[in-house]
Amino acid sequence: MTESQTAVRPERRAELAAGLARVRARIADACAAAGRQRDAVTLVAVTKTYPASDVVALAGLGVTDVGENRDQEAAPKAEAVAEAGAAPRWHFIGQLQRNKARSVVRYADVVQSVDSVRLAAALDAAAGAVRDRPLDVLVQVSIDGDPARGGALPGAADPQRGLDPVAAAVAGADGLRLAGLMAVAPLGWEPDRAFARLAEVAAALRADHPGATVLSAGMSGDLESAIGHGATHVRVGSALLGMRPALR
Repeated sequence: MTESQTAVRPERRAELAAGLARVRARIADACAAAGRQRDAVTLVAVTKTYPASDVVALAGLGVTDVGENRDQEAAPKAEAVAEAGAAPRWHFIGQLQRNKARSVVRYADVVQSVDSVRLAAALDAAAGAVRDRPLDVLVQVSIDGDPARGGALPGAADPQRGLDPVAAAVAGADGLRLAGLMAVAPLGWEPDRAFARLAEVAAALRADHPGATVLSAGMSGDLESAIGHGATHVRVGSALLGMRPALR
């Protein structure tokens, strides 16, 4: 990627600065309403389909964490951002195929979407081969327990997709560190209902894994509810970066 592709136009920087100010204000207000400290919640800027130049600009504005959901886009983008001198913490937040594990562990600091024992094993093997420190992992939870969608299943006996077996597999892996949980509010659910249920699941997980304190929940439309129910990370795209370009 050329320097011109990571150069930040002044007008775009101004747009991003305005979006960032609005999102930060929403997070601060939600923390105040929930009686939480503002620094208890980390903004993850979801930059899928947006150019590397936007990531460079956001890093310059103080954004420390960036989320991507497709390896074929994220890998070259992370490389370009590094070449431009920016060093955000990269979160992989999309559905991940096991054959992409070796690529993802090279640039991701966190993988938020582990939902099977097989995927945990693939990431562990890849991380052990190419990293000098464990990879932080969040187990993605299916709040409504629908096995047709992504997410480990709370309370399920399924040895591959049950939440307890997946969490145990991550916690027991030398190349991984169980950092906590991630979830998306199911379609048709009110955010408060979804995130209240997630908070219960997270509390149960922490009883068995006290170090698993991260709770990634909430996006542009429902971050206030997520923060009210204990989210430590919110994943925000359109409210921060504007209308999303069409997927290629």
